[in-house]
Amino acid sequence: MPKSKAPEKSARTASADPAGCSVGLPDVPPMYGLKPRRKYLPFSHAEQRLKRSRNYWICTARPDGRPHSVPVWGFWMEGTLYFGTGRASRKARNLAHNPNVSIHLDSGDDVVILEGFAVAVDLTDMRLLKKLDAASREKYKMPMMVVPETMLYSVRPRVVLAWTEKDFPNNATRWRFDTAQNR
Repeated sequence: MPKSKAPEKSARTASADPAGCSVGLPDVPPMYGLKPRRKYLPFSHAEQRLKRSRNYWICTARPDGRPHSVPVWGFWMEGTLYFGTGRASRKARNLAHNPNVSIHLDSGDDVVILEGFAVAVDLTDMRLLKKLDAASREKYKMPMMVVPETMLYSVRPRVVLAWTEKDFPNNATRWRFDTAQNR
């Protein structure tokens, strides 16, 4: 049985969506009841949730393929999610082997899932570190810790999924970003 999908529209025709992405239905089996439609959640819905979230669940894969999920603190700034960890942590070791990552927020009622590619942040980029430190002081009321044992990562979305339980499946939305900007 073929999947029913709405045609994807360009972000250029939807001012609420960022440049370089298309918006449409998530790829799910027909039993979920997603139907082609003209209106989707605006990206601002996902972006506001990403900015406000205190915790981000980072999902990586061990070298043998087993999953690893753990909550971290982080920052959504300028279309990128930033988070840190210890160099010897399981997630850092996983990302060194396979930088693909799935990130989701705490709520199952107002869902946002981001998939992307984790890139190590240059710890000599003082301009960026100052912005991240200011974000940490504002959001978590503490300075950002950058020590030699620390790794910072940036993740630009390849795919973002969002929906709310109260209006599922009518508002389930997928944004697919230009992959050239993600590697």
